Amino acid sequence: MSKSAFPAWVFDNSPIDDPLGHGDRAVRFLRALRHPASTAPKHAFQLYTPFERMTQRIYGPRNPDGTRVVKKVFLMLGRGNRKTSHAAAWSLLHLLGPEAVPAGQVIFAACDREQAGIGFREAANIVRMDRRLVAATKINDAFNSAKQILNRRNGATLKAISSDGKAQHGTTPNFILVDEIHQWKGRDLWEALDSGTTKVADPLTIICTTAGRGQDNLGFEQYDYAYKVATGEHDDPTVLPILFQLEPGDDWRDEEKWPKANPGLPYGFPNIVGLRNKLKEAENSPPARYQFQQLNLNIWQAASRSPLFDMGVYDAGRDPNFDLADLEGLPCWLGVDLSRSGDLTALVAAFRHEDGRISLHPWFYLPSEGLDDKAKIEQVPYPRWRDDKLLNVIDGPVIEPDVIADQIINICGTYDVREVIFDPSLAAPIMSKLMDHGITVFTVEQKPKNMHGPVCDLERMVNGRRIRHGAHPILRNHFESVVVKRATSASELTTMHKGTRHSNHIDGAIASALAVFRAAANDNQRSIHDLDPEDYDRLFEEAEAA
Repeated sequence: MSKSAFPAWVFDNSPIDDPLGHGDRAVRFLRALRHPASTAPKHAFQLYTPFERMTQRIYGPRNPDGTRVVKKVFLMLGRGNRKTSHAAAWSLLHLLGPEAVPAGQVIFAACDREQAGIGFREAANIVRMDRRLVAATKINDAFNSAKQILNRRNGATLKAISSDGKAQHGTTPNFILVDEIHQWKGRDLWEALDSGTTKVADPLTIICTTAGRGQDNLGFEQYDYAYKVATGEHDDPTVLPILFQLEPGDDWRDEEKWPKANPGLPYGFPNIVGLRNKLKEAENSPPARYQFQQLNLNIWQAASRSPLFDMGVYDAGRDPNFDLADLEGLPCWLGVDLSRSGDLTALVAAFRHEDGRISLHPWFYLPSEGLDDKAKIEQVPYPRWRDDKLLNVIDGPVIEPDVIADQIINICGTYDVREVIFDPSLAAPIMSKLMDHGITVFTVEQKPKNMHGPVCDLERMVNGRRIRHGAHPILRNHFESVVVKRATSASELTTMHKGTRHSNHIDGAIASALAVFRAAANDNQRSIHDLDPEDYDRLFEEAEAA
C-alpha cells in the first residue's frame, strides 16, 4: 500500500543531508533579510522552523559534482501561511544570495499580471528594507511596465511574468518561482519556461500553490506527479513534494487536523479564529465547504466545479465491515460498461437492502498486453491494482466478449442477480449467451435522454446517504473523474462525461448508474413522495409495458 504523502520530515528533526553546507548557507541568507511586516527585532525575516527545514532540504542535498539533487519543488500550502513572503525570499536567494549566478535569470511567474505583481512587490519591499541591498540593485516597478530587479554587481535579474502574457521562449532561467499554478489557464508559458531550464547547468523550479479544482489542468498534472513521488509510486529524487494537506480519512471538521495543511498555525498564522468562522459557514453551505476544503485545508477537489456528488459524502458510505459474502441473499442488479478495444470493462453490482440502502461492488477488467505502458501513459498503478486483486487482467490484446459473458454468468451463479443492464450497441454477443443461460437482460442506450434518469438516481442515492460500499479505489477514482453538465430547465438533461486526461475513466461510474437506476426502479420500499417528476413517467411506462 502507498505510504502517506505527508512531509513528516519537516517536523521530526531528522537529519537533512548537507555535505557542502549549502543548506545552512541559504538559511543564514534568509535570516539576514528584513521584512516590512516582521515583528522581530530590526524587522528580521522570520524563518520559522518548518520553512527553515524546507530551505535546508531544497538546497542541502548535492550530487557529487556539487549541483543540487532537487530540481523541482512542489509546495502546497493552505492560504495564510505566508507563501508569498517565502517565495519572494527564495527568489532573492537566487538574485542576491549565495545561489546567484552571473547574468542569471530569476523568474517570478503567476497566473496573471496582478498576481505576478504581488510576488514581485514582496521581493522589492524586502530589498528596500536594507540599504546595502538597495545600493546593489536597480528596481523597475513603474505602473504598467515590465517589473524587474537588477543585481548591479553580476547582471542577474528578477522578472515578474504572467501566464496570460506571451510565452517566454527566449528565456534561460536559473530559478523559476511558479505561483498558484492551480489558477493557470494554459500551458504555453509553463512549457516555454520549463524547456528553458535545460539550457542551464543547475536549474531549480519551486511551485508554490494552494490546492485546486479539476483534473484537466496543468496544476493537477504537476500535483498528481508530486503526490505519486511522495507516496512512493514514482521514484524521482529530483522532485521534492512538500504537500501540506488533509488526507483521506481525516475529518475536515477536526481542528486538530488543520495544521497538516497549515504548518504556520502553531506560530499564529493563519488566524485560527478566522478558520473557525470559515468552518461554521462550510458546515451549512456546500459552496463554502468546497472553498474551505480547497483553499484552507488543501484538499484537491474532484473532476470539476460541478462534480457528480461531494466525494466526502460518498466516502462517508464506506463500511469497514463490507463483505460480499454477506450480500449473497440480497436482490442484485448488475450494470455493465463494455470496452471498445483495449480499454477498461466495468461490472458494478447494486445490492438492495430491505431498508432501501444499496451496496455497491465493482469488478474491473483490462487486457494484459501493454498493461505496463498503459500504466505509465496514464500514470495509474494498474500493476499494483492487479497485484492487490482489485483489477482482473485478461490475457491478450483485447477482452473477448465470451470472457465477460463467463464472468457475468459466474457472478449470477453466486448472487441473486435480477437483471444485467447493458448498452446494446456493444453487447449483442454477450446478451445472447446470457439469455441462453436464463439470465434477464435489460438494455439502456447510453444517449443523453436515456442516461439522464440513471445519473440522477445515482446522484440522489449518494446524496441521500443510501449508498454503502467497501471503498474500492478504482471505483472511487472513476466517480471522481466524472464531469457533469447539469440540467437547468425542464427541457434539458443532466449528463456525465470524462475529462480530457488520459487517466480519466468513468466506466465504473456509468456501470454504477445503470445498476442503481434499475435497483431503485425496482425498490418497492420507496415512497412515491421520494420520486422526482421524471421517475413518475418512468414507473408508469414500465407498468404499462408490463
